[in-house]
Amino acid sequence: MTNDASHGFTLVEMMIVVAIIGILAAIAYPAYTSQMQKTRRTNCEAGLMQLASAMERDFSKNGNSYRDILAAGVFAPATCPVDGGSAPTYNLSIGGFNATNTTYLLTATPIGAQAGDSCGNLTLTNLLQKGQANGTVATCW
Repeated sequence: MTNDASHGFTLVEMMIVVAIIGILAAIAYPAYTSQMQKTRRTNCEAGLMQLASAMERDFSKNGNSYRDILAAGVFAPATCPVDGGSAPTYNLSIGGFNATNTTYLLTATPIGAQAGDSCGNLTLTNLLQKGQANGTVATCW
């Protein structure tokens, strides 16, 4: 008497498992990368708000002018995340000063892993008006 019971998997069964894993990975990886970009963007939005708060404090100390901000050392670090815990994902810059130095425009430019972000540059004015290069404030902020 012979026992024809097989032990193990057939090639077809293994190929089905590999195909299912491939389909799941094709769905999960883009969702993961999109969520990571949103997380890094949110982190830098908080950094922009912190910088705006520091600028307002310095504005009050320096005779109602934003021009002295750069000399006062308020603008450090110049990248997000501001705590320096991981690789920089945004460069921060200050501009948009008017003749009386009573306005500013903060800009966060995506770099590195964040360079492909669909929102592009994030901006914040002295009136706390939020902006972005692409998309809407509702989706990017």
